[in-house]
Amino acid sequence: MKQLNEKPAKRVIALTGGIGTGKSFVAKILQQKGIEVFDCDRSAKKLMRENEEVKQKIVDLVGKEAYQNDVLNKALLAKFLLASPQNATALNEIVHPAVAKDFENSGLEWIESAILYDSAFDKRIDIDFVVCVSAPLETRISRIMHRDNITREAALQWITKQLNQDEVIAKADFELVNDGIKDVEIQLNEILSKIQE
Repeated sequence: MKQLNEKPAKRVIALTGGIGTGKSFVAKILQQKGIEVFDCDRSAKKLMRENEEVKQKIVDLVGKEAYQNDVLNKALLAKFLLASPQNATALNEIVHPAVAKDFENSGLEWIESAILYDSAFDKRIDIDFVVCVSAPLETRISRIMHRDNITREAALQWITKQLNQDEVIAKADFELVNDGIKDVEIQLNEILSKIQE
């Protein structure tokens, strides 16, 4: 049995921040420093593609058309998700526990999730520190427009679907400003040294 004062074998640090803030950019810098970051989004996509248990639950929820020739029917799934918030919640209840388990099994300390708080993913895993990557609204809009080749309105729609940036910053232990002006690596080094204290 685990003693109350016993320290966990590893520290878990979550990297979060809204769309267009540049979390992936920060994750790449961490990887250059030899710190591998678990990507929740990539894990979710892989599990929905390859994990038989997850696939069966999605078929039970969405219908047998959810997979065509064993390939996820993304258009149907998107339609299902947009139909109601309850649908999104139901799908998350299938995918998120599987992603949390995948992370636990990975042995990694760093985890990247855009919807850490939106999806209550922070309640599924035991997190020691949260680092929020932030950026000004206009910077985020232009990054999304450029990256996804979409209109300003569409970019703004994606941003407003997520938890407000100020709320995420307030919940996090550290804020890393990625505004194209402040040096990201200097800020990251400061955060890493505080985490390792």
